[in-house]
Amino acid sequence: MNKPLTPACAAVHFWVAEVVVGHNFCPFARREVERETLAYHDCRSSSIAETLELFADAVQQLLQDDRVETSLLVLSQGFTDFNDYLELLDYAQLWLQQEDLEGTLQLASFHPHYQFAGTAADDVTNYTNRAPYPVLHILREASLERVLKRYPTPERIPEDNCARAEELGSAYFEQVLAQARTAQSK
Repeated sequence: MNKPLTPACAAVHFWVAEVVVGHNFCPFARREVERETLAYHDCRSSSIAETLELFADAVQQLLQDDRVETSLLVLSQGFTDFNDYLELLDYAQLWLQQEDLEGTLQLASFHPHYQFAGTAADDVTNYTNRAPYPVLHILREASLERVLKRYPTPERIPEDNCARAEELGSAYFEQVLAQARTAQSK
């Protein structure tokens, strides 16, 4: 949306443009970036309870404002430990279930130290979900379904993303993440 971004949100915004849209890791993203329908929320708390309150606020904005297609809750002050982040992600998912929002909203997760189960920490495929800050990405499921119906092979998206990450290499992703951190200070 058209409000000034905090430094952390600017870093994530840069990363979305360069990686997510730039390499088509998410076929849904380009249109929404171009339409400026992404809402960025800077969460400066390291408390699960406070962060879940801000998460609930971001969800409510998304549900009430048709101009917002997707929201990114950027965790700029906490959850740098990946396991702590995963605990928060579990709570956020549970909150969506309790609010009967599964099927309406979906979460995607990104973290600077993201590691898929069964991969080594330095596996380049982890970069498909590595962002400059921990992020809870809240998406409208109906919008995703519309886009994926037109996408030729949606089941191949994760596999294609991993193959692209392997082509680009870890050094590329480290460079982009460093540039994102630089973008936040501008």
